[in-house]
Amino acid sequence: MKIVFAGRRASAVDSLARPALLAGAAGLALAIAAQAHAQAPAAQPAEEMAQPAADAPSAATGEGNEIIVTATKREQTLQDIPVAVSVTTAQTLERAQIRDIQDLQSVVPSLRVNQLQSSANTNFFIRGFGNGANNAGIEPSVGVFIDGVYRSRSAGQVGDFPDVQRIEVLRGPQSTLFGKNASVGVISIVTKAPQFTLGGNVEASYGNYNAVVLKGVITGPITKDLAVSLAGGYNRRDGYNEDLGTGNKTNERNRWFVRGQALYEPTSQLKIRLIGDYAKVNENCCGVVNLQPSAATAIIRALGGNVNATSDRFGNHVYDNFDSTNKIENYGLSGQVDYEAGPLTFTSITAYRRTNAVTNQDSDFSSADLIGRNFQDLRIKTFTQELRLATNLEGPLNFLLGGYYFNENIKQANQITLGTQFRPYGNALVQGATGGALSLPVLEGTFGALEGNPGKYIGQFFATGQGLDEHYRLKDEAFSVFAQADFKIGDRLTLTGGVNYTKDKKNFGINVNTTDAFSQINLDNPAYAPFRKALLLGGALQSAGIDPNNAAAVGAFATNPATAPIFAAFNAFATANQNNPAANPLNALKGFQFLPPGVPVPNAVEPGKTSDDKFTYLARAAYKITDQVNVYASFATGFKASSINLSRDSRPFPSDAAALSAAGLTQVNQTFTTRFAQPENSTVYELGLKANWGVVSVNIAAFDQIIRNFQSNVFTGLGFVLTNAGKQSVKGFEFEGTARPTPELTLSMALTYLKPKYDQFNLSALGNLSGTRPAGIPAISATWGAQYDHGFANDDHLIAHLDYHYESPVLTEEGLPNFLDAKLPDGGTANAIAASRQFMAEVSELNASLTYAMHNGMELSVWGRNLTDHRYLLNIFPSVAQLTSVSGYTSPPRTYGVSGRYRF
Repeated sequence: MKIVFAGRRASAVDSLARPALLAGAAGLALAIAAQAHAQAPAAQPAEEMAQPAADAPSAATGEGNEIIVTATKREQTLQDIPVAVSVTTAQTLERAQIRDIQDLQSVVPSLRVNQLQSSANTNFFIRGFGNGANNAGIEPSVGVFIDGVYRSRSAGQVGDFPDVQRIEVLRGPQSTLFGKNASVGVISIVTKAPQFTLGGNVEASYGNYNAVVLKGVITGPITKDLAVSLAGGYNRRDGYNEDLGTGNKTNERNRWFVRGQALYEPTSQLKIRLIGDYAKVNENCCGVVNLQPSAATAIIRALGGNVNATSDRFGNHVYDNFDSTNKIENYGLSGQVDYEAGPLTFTSITAYRRTNAVTNQDSDFSSADLIGRNFQDLRIKTFTQELRLATNLEGPLNFLLGGYYFNENIKQANQITLGTQFRPYGNALVQGATGGALSLPVLEGTFGALEGNPGKYIGQFFATGQGLDEHYRLKDEAFSVFAQADFKIGDRLTLTGGVNYTKDKKNFGINVNTTDAFSQINLDNPAYAPFRKALLLGGALQSAGIDPNNAAAVGAFATNPATAPIFAAFNAFATANQNNPAANPLNALKGFQFLPPGVPVPNAVEPGKTSDDKFTYLARAAYKITDQVNVYASFATGFKASSINLSRDSRPFPSDAAALSAAGLTQVNQTFTTRFAQPENSTVYELGLKANWGVVSVNIAAFDQIIRNFQSNVFTGLGFVLTNAGKQSVKGFEFEGTARPTPELTLSMALTYLKPKYDQFNLSALGNLSGTRPAGIPAISATWGAQYDHGFANDDHLIAHLDYHYESPVLTEEGLPNFLDAKLPDGGTANAIAASRQFMAEVSELNASLTYAMHNGMELSVWGRNLTDHRYLLNIFPSVAQLTSVSGYTSPPRTYGVSGRYRF
């Protein structure tokens, strides 16, 4: 039997590993090519080389539990594979009008996909676990592969589906075969290889919001040994959000792709597949609505700006004062060589990819000009090499051995600047925090005078164009070696064991420079002691009913024999505390120092390096009770290496504070959080049953999954806090079933139940969350589907498809950091948690299509997604620089349209 493998991924040891693996791959390819040429027959019968057309039904797709999958790197049916995996076929993608990877969650309930602040950021969650977007230094917990090639960052995973054959979603840790960054699961997209028979299809769709989708693929032979295919597509749609600030539309689509493949098969033992692709995105995305206003919102409106009314959160209205930029280029080359030598199959997969993402955003999400620029230029270069050896022995033992190398370089430049209205906005914040006693001009003049230069700060606080310039770099080099063996005992029992060793090294650099004058002011500066004393004394006098600005009243209070002792006590208190940071009357202003300077990395204390390694394991027993029913029990571990906080909120660890201070490296207003999160380790215990009785098929899995040191990434309103949760767990079960009561009717149902918990999370961005339920993980996710395929006498077909996706109400965030209050006993954790409780999300989406498929290859469809126009919140977050204000992203509205397709 010919064994076909899907891709996997892992990591790298040292600089010697890359040339060694490259040399090995090149040597293998040359040796195979030479041997194949020597063994190739003069000619082969045409019928031996013929293969099905690109869209013809074949055993490679199948139906129900007969679908062929490669989740374990070997071709097996969904019935036989002892892994929790959901498979979405090309037919389902078409009938359900799944346009890109975001739509996939509507047919796979254990998967959640969120696109948030830009077209370059996508989050994937399997069984409630996942992370990775909004920060290029955070590696995802869900690995995404396309034709065996790992897509390491979310910016590299965005794109419309080209000529897809199937999508496999593997649930639970997959590190044994897929290496690091598959600690909770894998999404494997398999496209159709070129065919040796001329064929293909073209498709055109038009929908509401002027949506136009054009795509197609053509494939066929060049010679008897060489087949090629070319796929391409264009996707454009007006935005569904009306931006009342700019007058334009946001949340639009404007992207295209092209993908070429070549398949060379000179003999039945050798196959070489080359793939090149290029995709481009240029979109205005993504709209944000205000969910809860605050005093800061009133200031914005007083300045002439605006945000949406909270009652209009799903009204498709947003406010910005400039359009967002999302320009993404994503391209790459890959080559896969498969060679069979008797019972052995050798595989080499080599890939090089580039992602360039340029984004800009009005991050105050109002029509006021507060944030003038929030710009990012992200460049990612990724090289991967995999070598595998698999057996196909007649005896009870078969095994797979492999090695994997990963090398990635990230360069990122960010810039955030203040807009023309931030100075009056900042002045209003200062006045509000001090009861009108202070203002920016007063502070500028006073601080300058006390430093001996009265004009030093005049007009400088929150001036237009001030901000941060940020530069980040990250080099990640990793390798892994892995092995997995299957041992059959009799005809029904198979024992499987696997091991993976991964070594990951990262080198990173961080350089954050600020031009924000107010953020560089040390409000505890000893030079400001007279000012702080005057404010302390003034506050004490006010408490006694004396206006500190009335010199006569103050003089009388100070000299009156009855009150002079009180004044003396007030004065003594002010003198004693004028240099006491805890009693500093200017402390209320520290929250407005939004853009403080950072400590560059590497430095004398922080080397800017991480080095992680880990053995992961798999043990599984699969037993065939009957020819129709299989059961399995498995134990698996997963691993994800350290993630680096490549954001302006990347700050030294508290443990480095003393050393940094001794080295003179601390900055003004130095704060301490984390530079990186420690490795993530997962474990799953799972029991499964797979049954196929022909008319009915059922897959069931029950599991207990634990992640230690889960990498949590929380937006605070100014930056991202990256930290580790001590232990996070989820217990649950999954059910997938299909039934065909008649040859024309297919019914399906999938349901996931999850019970997650932060077993230990003492140092979250919100405080101690131990014992609480993680956000974004619904207790119940379910999908129901029905498809009716009626055939006519002339072989035309009328196909009706319906699917409904439901997720029970869930918090989108555990809490909101901008509601924390250090003056409260718990630091405000209860307040932060309570603030998010009112923003629950419940998913209820109905999708349908009706297709008339003619025997000549023409198809006409009408379709709709989210037909009931159910809207919900995708995510909430603290509004940028707006204390106690809340913003969020909303789900798409109803979409519908018509499509035409021609197959040939």
